[in-house]
Amino acid sequence: MTSYSSTSNTTIPPPSSNPSVLLSYPTPAILLVTINRVKQMNSIPFPVHWHLHRVFEWFDREPTLRVAIITGAGPKAFCAGQDLIELGKRDPKELEEKPYLALHPPTSGFAGISRRLGKKPIIAAVNGFALGGGFEIVLNCDMTVASPTATFGLPESLRGIYAGAGGLPRLVRNVGLPLASEIAMTGRTLSAAEALRFNLINHVSSSPATLLDEAVALAQKVADISPDAIIVTRAAIRETWENGSVERGFQLVDERLKRGLMEGENSREGLAAFREKRRPVWKASKL
Repeated sequence: MTSYSSTSNTTIPPPSSNPSVLLSYPTPAILLVTINRVKQMNSIPFPVHWHLHRVFEWFDREPTLRVAIITGAGPKAFCAGQDLIELGKRDPKELEEKPYLALHPPTSGFAGISRRLGKKPIIAAVNGFALGGGFEIVLNCDMTVASPTATFGLPESLRGIYAGAGGLPRLVRNVGLPLASEIAMTGRTLSAAEALRFNLINHVSSSPATLLDEAVALAQKVADISPDAIIVTRAAIRETWENGSVERGFQLVDERLKRGLMEGENSREGLAAFREKRRPVWKASKL
């Protein structure tokens, strides 16, 4: 596995650091976000959800970054869900003074992703268990590369609760009612091979060791394309997925984004490069 730089040429400072979240940059256009809680199986307490929410808000604003990857530290877990044990140990005074941090996730959902609309794409690199909220992260990422050792599941009902971070409707939309019901109501877990077969992920990496490099290679394909085209294409895909209406999804993007895309510098550059038989030189998106 390649080691990636912890510094970047970003123009807007990222949020203040948090030891539970590592930021690095495989290339100047790619942000790698690593959940760094190995001893807790990369489970996440509420304050870290808010930190990740701020990270991905910054990512959307930072013009030099075009695509993000999220993964988990260590070989065992991508994310095992909510850290309920740590929440129970927190100082009651802190819970009283900052209840919004302790009891409510951000509007973008679990890890700032599970209900995120956002502007730019995020790729999940699933290196192990993706359970509960961890699976809900995956369900709202734009693409996913999984290690052969990855597993996916929503065990909440087995604990007397439910997957409440937005994952259930997304799971139904992606795999249909029967399989979604079995996963959510019986605690069934899926292997990486099963997740691929049911169209929940894009690729299974050649080995656990090559997972990140393969995710970066996929991200680079996105980063090499006009950032304006990616933003508008992603919006068109997600509007239809969210609304369930093919025509309404088209209309919303056509009304909101098409003019800015077609009148922007990157569309002119892309067409000129095609005509001149050269590689395009993209500029930061103004959309």
